Amino acid sequence: MRGRVEILPDPAALARHVAEWMTSLALAAKSPFRVSLSGGSTPKALFALLASDDFVGRFPWSQVAWYWGDERFVPYDHPESNYGMTRKAMLDKAPVPAANVHPVPTDGSPDDAAARYERTLQAAYGAAMLDPARPLFDITLLGLGPDGHTASLLPGEPVLAERKRWVAAVSHGRPEVRITMTYPVIESSRYVAFLVAGKEKAAILKPIRAGGSTVPAARVRPVRELLWFVDRAAAGEG
Repeated sequence: MRGRVEILPDPAALARHVAEWMTSLALAAKSPFRVSLSGGSTPKALFALLASDDFVGRFPWSQVAWYWGDERFVPYDHPESNYGMTRKAMLDKAPVPAANVHPVPTDGSPDDAAARYERTLQAAYGAAMLDPARPLFDITLLGLGPDGHTASLLPGEPVLAERKRWVAAVSHGRPEVRITMTYPVIESSRYVAFLVAGKEKAAILKPIRAGGSTVPAARVRPVRELLWFVDRAAAGEG
């Protein structure tokens, strides 16, 4: 398996471990620190913990910029919005400067919204071409779907082959349209960290760990370090 695997006892321990890890990295940063976020229940627990009394006073909120690896093309107040979930769990409860929050647009057409978000990323990066020696993100958080998808890189969809666009609309494969960062952007990160919890993930994670899987999540090849934070149930140990 590519990357380093750390197995934690349960989802709560996983969230605390990742919260400590993110806090340490952000505190050590000497420049603006960019983080790409994921949706899902496991990240939600992490976000709530970062905004809790245990972390809110330690985390360097003013120097961290937040982005989203993918989003459903729904209003921000929709129950399925990744940004909306993050806002309720963390952003509304922590001293986050509004200028540091960069949600995926969900107005206009999906293709136009994807193009606008691509321009947002390129402006933050300061270039229209990614340099492997200079990652866009410091941390990219990813989840793992039961079908092996990550972000909205869905099995069998054309977006898996996209290498030029930074952000793309995904109009098939799910009931709702989605917008996702593409592989080159997801991979442009100092650390790409998968957060995987629950026994329902064990069946898809096992072949990935064995090294023989070709599902979208198994195809992530970051320019720097790949990490898997996994709880015992997802690892098939509980």
